[in-house]
Amino acid sequence: MSGNKEISTPTIQRTNEIMSEMLHAADTLKKIGIAVSVFGSARITSESPYYALGEALGKGLAQAGFVVIAGGGPGLMEAANKGAFESGGTSVGLHIKLKREAKSNSYLSIDLPFQHFLSRKATFFMHSTAYVVLPGGFGTLDELFEALTLIQTGKVPPGPVILVGKSFWGGMFDWIREQLLGLELINPIDPDLFFIEDDPVKIVDHLKEFYRTHPDLAKQVGNKPI
Repeated sequence: MSGNKEISTPTIQRTNEIMSEMLHAADTLKKIGIAVSVFGSARITSESPYYALGEALGKGLAQAGFVVIAGGGPGLMEAANKGAFESGGTSVGLHIKLKREAKSNSYLSIDLPFQHFLSRKATFFMHSTAYVVLPGGFGTLDELFEALTLIQTGKVPPGPVILVGKSFWGGMFDWIREQLLGLELINPIDPDLFFIEDDPVKIVDHLKEFYRTHPDLAKQVGNKPI
């Protein structure tokens, strides 16, 4: 066997695909401005009050000058994209094809398809300055805790992580404070960076004020202050 022959394995192929997706996303989003990721369930229908809340958040963020990044699929991802898109803002969808999410929603200024969760998640955190988390299941929880982990370990610039829905998130938030913080398993929580809020107007106002007083944080991810 020749020592110069290149060997391709499934692992190498997947790695190349992941890198290609990340590079394409980085090139596409390099000049989008200050972006906020909105996470939430694909399973919640348009009849749910949470859908209306997600749409109001997307609208408010877009009107305040933020780019909205969501998963590009149905449910609360669609709600956030719809609010931003119909308000004339930039609505980004990082869509990964799944059984429940066979196609991207119809409210996207930029539609980025992904085959791999790793490259998709990296794109969220490389291009967002804040994270707004609506109710969701395992995928949403995964995104939430990765955002908190990356911020607390200094791998991404600090930015607000806002849980939307006190009745949904309240018990988990209390557990985090009582158990994780109480046992000193995590760093002290900055109330300006991690909190629960139901009012979309207050959420948008908090983000506007945060980046008015911390313009350097937006620049750390290559985006311009609003």
